[in-house]
Amino acid sequence: MSGAALPWELLGLIFLCIFGDTPVTDQSDKSSLPPESSPNAGPTQKQQAPQPNPWVEGLQTIVLSVFLALGIRHFVAEARYIPSGSMEPTLQINDRLVIEKISYHLNPPEHGDVVVFWPPDSLTPPGKRRDAFIKRIIGLPGDVVEVRNGEVIRNGEVLTEPYIKAAPDYQWGPEEVPEASYLVLGDNRNSSYDSHAWGFVPQENIIGKAVVRFWPPDRLGLLDD
Repeated sequence: MSGAALPWELLGLIFLCIFGDTPVTDQSDKSSLPPESSPNAGPTQKQQAPQPNPWVEGLQTIVLSVFLALGIRHFVAEARYIPSGSMEPTLQINDRLVIEKISYHLNPPEHGDVVVFWPPDSLTPPGKRRDAFIKRIIGLPGDVVEVRNGEVIRNGEVLTEPYIKAAPDYQWGPEEVPEASYLVLGDNRNSSYDSHAWGFVPQENIIGKAVVRFWPPDRLGLLDD
């Protein structure tokens, strides 16, 4: 799964709407009015305030917009797109999502959350780019999970999973999810490279939660658990 920056035009518009300002004259403030001329006074030369350089103002806006965009992407939310079918039918190839990063600083992930995360280092060959994954959280710390006879069993109870594409055709577990770790599986169980193949996701590797699909337009909306 690869990243995509939020549109610069939108970020610039947001910044200008929030921080843009236009000089005004408060007519109730006498200090802002020109001094009264004396009848005996000679002609005076009007003084004008120096006009701001539009190039400097434009550069300032661009720089501040960049910092705003970087701050939003790093701390608040970012856009991501789906390059594979491992989360079908919930997510389709080329779906665009908003990944929010705030909630997990306040509350831990929950069962059913669709999360974006960095895979374990062992999955990235030396010299290769580390790509983020997206999967669904099935096991929380302390849960005992197994996959048997086409069913996922968590803490002795068979899960009802209307979101999967097909029942898993593999056997796995039972295993207990370690502390500060999560078990994640793709909704397309038989075409997903996930925890059943390589293990658990450390909590520190989680980037954020997928909350909104904004593309394509006919599938726009919040992601259901």
